Amino acid sequence: MRSTGIRRTLVALGVGALTLTACGSDGDRAADGKTRITVNCMPPRSAEVDRRFFEEDVAAFERKNPDIDVVPHDAFPCQDPKTFDAKLAGGQMEDVFYTYFTDARHVVDIKQAADLTPYVKELKSYGTIQRQLRDIYTVDGRIYGVPRTGYSMGLVYHRQLFERAGLDPDRPPTTWPEVRAAAKRIAALGGGTVGYADYSAQNQGGWHFTAELYSRGGDVVTPDGKKAAVDSPEGRAVLRTLHDMRWTDGSMGGKQLLVINDVQQMMGAGKLGMYLAAPDNIPILVKEKGAEYEDLALAPMPGGRATLIGGDGYMFHRKASPEQIRAGLKWLDHMFLTPGDGFLGDYARAKKNDAPVGLPEPRLFTGAADARDQQVKKDHANVPVENYQAFLDGNQDLEMRIEPPQAQQLYSVLDGVVSAVLTKEDADIGRLLEDASAKIDGILARG
Repeated sequence: MRSTGIRRTLVALGVGALTLTACGSDGDRAADGKTRITVNCMPPRSAEVDRRFFEEDVAAFERKNPDIDVVPHDAFPCQDPKTFDAKLAGGQMEDVFYTYFTDARHVVDIKQAADLTPYVKELKSYGTIQRQLRDIYTVDGRIYGVPRTGYSMGLVYHRQLFERAGLDPDRPPTTWPEVRAAAKRIAALGGGTVGYADYSAQNQGGWHFTAELYSRGGDVVTPDGKKAAVDSPEGRAVLRTLHDMRWTDGSMGGKQLLVINDVQQMMGAGKLGMYLAAPDNIPILVKEKGAEYEDLALAPMPGGRATLIGGDGYMFHRKASPEQIRAGLKWLDHMFLTPGDGFLGDYARAKKNDAPVGLPEPRLFTGAADARDQQVKKDHANVPVENYQAFLDGNQDLEMRIEPPQAQQLYSVLDGVVSAVLTKEDADIGRLLEDASAKIDGILARG
């Protein structure tokens, strides 16, 4: 899953939705002898500000590199799972194409990715990117892609509701018992206020179950990826907590089978105390759902063990020429991988165009590069950065874990488990997990 939806839509500097992909390479040499590369995930015309930023940055890149011709493709979304494999197999994918972290191994396995290992030394920013993100695109010691953004899950909460419920908004809950206790007090405010909300439909319930399982130290599959691991003390604890908050405490409200938009609407209207999300939810809550930045804060994932991470990057078509690979790496450096600059990092430009600056993620770099990026962000911050400090501090102690293999299929199975617990007071948690395990085993066996 993605942080803002079934297939995550990143908000480019909080202004509008980053998007798409489309079709086919135009060949590696233009008539004028330039190296031509097709790239995807160009914002659509409907996202006017993002589109202008993107076009400005491509034009600046071509001025610096007059021997390279960049041909961007746009549509929605950046990657459509219904057509992704068909485009790869049919040779219609761009030379430099957008992928989610969970796609990397699959693209390599079906032999549709160019091996970047001989060229990545030419990517000046590569060594500054967090190793755990680089490793996602490294398979059997070979490098097949470059991360562009990363996110991790945390607890979004409403500071005003915390204060009204007699809770300290500067000391958010860090354990699941504390979440339960806070939710109960917030729900007691009445007037339709919900203490804690969770997803349970459209695969999103399975996604959040996974995040909550990780937070307690559990796993969805065994280390070898061959068997289910959800029927565990940690898995049962996740479901027991949800069950008790829903049926014993009444802190999750009566309406269930929620999806992300439902929960965002509740938070934006000031009727929800807490839900799990990544930092990129915050500008959506403000710009689309009616919330105020001052009322929204972010805490680390409760449980203290781990948090689910996700994100995206770029891979190269298996038929890309060496010249196209080198040109594409230069383009990635210019557009996305220069701290404090480029499409995702020009914070001065973002602030000037009323985009939020100062959110705690994405945080791609390490060392001096990270320090540079964070300083420029701080210099231009226009959101209450102190509201996210607990998230930044707490994340330092959490293990960062990516989604399981065959994630969407597994989430579909786990959706049914979560929805049953939240809609049936007498749900048999043990039986639900046993049945889910058998189904997951079958999915993993089929590969």
